[in-house]
Amino acid sequence: MQENRFIQENKYFSYNLGKLPEGCRYCVKGEKLVLFITGECPRRCYFCPVSDQKYQKDVIFANERKIESFADVIAEAEAMDAKGAGITGGDPLCKIERTTEYIQKLKKHFGKDFHIHLYTSLNLVTLELLKKLHEAGLDEIRFHLDLDSKKLWNNLELAKEFKWNVGVEMPLIPNKEKETKAVIDFIHDKVEFLNLNELEVADNEQSKLLQLGFQTKDQLSYALKGSLELGLAMLEHVQAKGYKISAHLCTAKLKDAVQLSNRIKREAKVSRNKFDLVDEEGMLTRGALYFPELAPGFEYRKQLELCDKNYFIGRLKPLCDKIKKDLKLKDDDFKIDMYKPRIILAKKQVLKNKKKFIKLGLLPAIVTEYPTADQLEVEVEFLK
Repeated sequence: MQENRFIQENKYFSYNLGKLPEGCRYCVKGEKLVLFITGECPRRCYFCPVSDQKYQKDVIFANERKIESFADVIAEAEAMDAKGAGITGGDPLCKIERTTEYIQKLKKHFGKDFHIHLYTSLNLVTLELLKKLHEAGLDEIRFHLDLDSKKLWNNLELAKEFKWNVGVEMPLIPNKEKETKAVIDFIHDKVEFLNLNELEVADNEQSKLLQLGFQTKDQLSYALKGSLELGLAMLEHVQAKGYKISAHLCTAKLKDAVQLSNRIKREAKVSRNKFDLVDEEGMLTRGALYFPELAPGFEYRKQLELCDKNYFIGRLKPLCDKIKKDLKLKDDDFKIDMYKPRIILAKKQVLKNKKKFIKLGLLPAIVTEYPTADQLEVEVEFLK
């Protein structure tokens, strides 16, 4: 496979022939909420990127936030000032009623211009289910075709019965050049766009890529060696055949350096507290007061899942009252973190008053973390 030197990398570190699909145009700006509607799926793909926490489990996530009710979806969308949502899984068609309900509610809350696209295989596709999605307000649908079987490919034609954007999205598996070309030759006049994904090795039980002999580009990358080169060859194939379909090669670099980065910055801008310091990457630096038995360390995430948060929050409230009074703080100068039972406040307050906090039985720290719902720690410095 030779790289086509005439296909230039765009400003998003990806490659495209024709316009980017509308859903992608929102994604690259970090404007799309990722709505994981269920982990259930009729397929068992050996390259599946879904985490063990979600794989074949009926759970719902919006970005990193676990969803207990639709109000949580709205909270996450508003926290990042989302302009649209990408519905994924699993296969959203496994839970068609939930999927259509969420589409309708998102449109009702944010308006008809809130752009929603959805990913599905062809395994569960029927005219009836597609009609439900269309009537709910879905703007764009992306199908994953089975590279190793053409049995269901004709189901793609059913989507042409409705007015929406239809595309095909597929992983770039280095040893599947012939099969990938066959898909392109089949779909080029049946859909508006093709999205090719540089494949990454997932850190889960389901992904068998490494066991099958595939390799990553290098020790610092999860991207599969040869995947990007296959994508460039497929864009060249589209050119050589004179196909009019828009095609986009979505790279691992785009996902990390552009899409995720832009979303993080949006979340930081919207959800930061008055006392948070925000760096150019959107990371938040703040002071934090922990109970020693519930502070970041070994298996901290597991502790958060298993602990009685209400118990710890109950213990924090009288401490908050005392800290507010002693330091003469305003209500927006500090906050009880309900997800990680702790008190968060300005970095300078923790540095200035660390001895007072220690006397209260609290463990003061300066933390830098993501502005996302899970508040993943980048750096934690405990003060003694």
